[in-house]
Amino acid sequence: VSAMWELMLEKGFTREQMNAKLRERVLTLLETKPDIVDSPEVEAKFGDNFHPKKENWPALQGDVEFCHVDFQYKEGEKVLSDFNLKINAGETIALVGPTGAGKSTVVNLICRFYEPTAGEIKIDGVNYKERSQLWLQSNLGYVLQEPRLFSGTIRDNIRYARLDASDEEIENAARMVNAEPFILKMEKGYDTDVGEGGSRLSTGEKQLISFARAILADPRIFVLDEATSSVDTQTEQIIQHAISKVLTGRTSFIIAHRLSTVRTADRILVIDDGKIKEMGTHSELLRKKGVYYNLYTNQFQEEQAMEILGKAEA
Repeated sequence: VSAMWELMLEKGFTREQMNAKLRERVLTLLETKPDIVDSPEVEAKFGDNFHPKKENWPALQGDVEFCHVDFQYKEGEKVLSDFNLKINAGETIALVGPTGAGKSTVVNLICRFYEPTAGEIKIDGVNYKERSQLWLQSNLGYVLQEPRLFSGTIRDNIRYARLDASDEEIENAARMVNAEPFILKMEKGYDTDVGEGGSRLSTGEKQLISFARAILADPRIFVLDEATSSVDTQTEQIIQHAISKVLTGRTSFIIAHRLSTVRTADRILVIDDGKIKEMGTHSELLRKKGVYYNLYTNQFQEEQAMEILGKAEA
């Protein structure tokens, strides 16, 4: 909205014209029908986003299965074709590969932000279209590359994941992700105002808060989408230590460019052109000396070279 407002100001719109355009934009958005909807039968049993029937929601364990899944965006080529994958509850799965390979598509399908063009995705052995979207997405924790905070305090931003959370639960979540040391150094601690969009905090501090927010929801499925790529090496190490604790027992998906962040995953999937090219643990894939081996050794050499150059310049 702010970008739209600035553009209209540049073009010389009057305030009345700007308000009219804004109203039109909001009404259009409200009238837009979502692409993903629950069937009437699912809504009758499990409720909708505004009137959930949580008493009918089954507990989510975290088994995920792709069964002959095809997917393409509305006017594009197929991104996935006959894609098959079974993930056991509690596994940590890393997805690596070049940009545009299909890594984010796989995760977005799991989260039901999109649905398969063909085939099916099962959660705990049941096609997820037979459960409500809210049931699944209430069990999701998602940490993005660029952390998103809201105006308000650190406490408010963490509590956003679960509005009925107590102060003690909020502080426990912060401790779990090693965010409390920097929080307690702030002038007002948890009651420090973060500024608009978190402008008073560093990228690393914002990422730790968004991580704590995701943990507070106690999700059964956790997604880290390039969550450490925009932070410094020290903060990355803090987050890596936190990941080892908080992902235990949860089905987790890590999309990563920095391969150092995926070495402890139960399975690493090398995705390219919508297909799984290689799959295994870090050690297994290194022994194969295939695609992953080349990616890892090239990146390691680049990082070593950058470190040497940095020391030389210092």
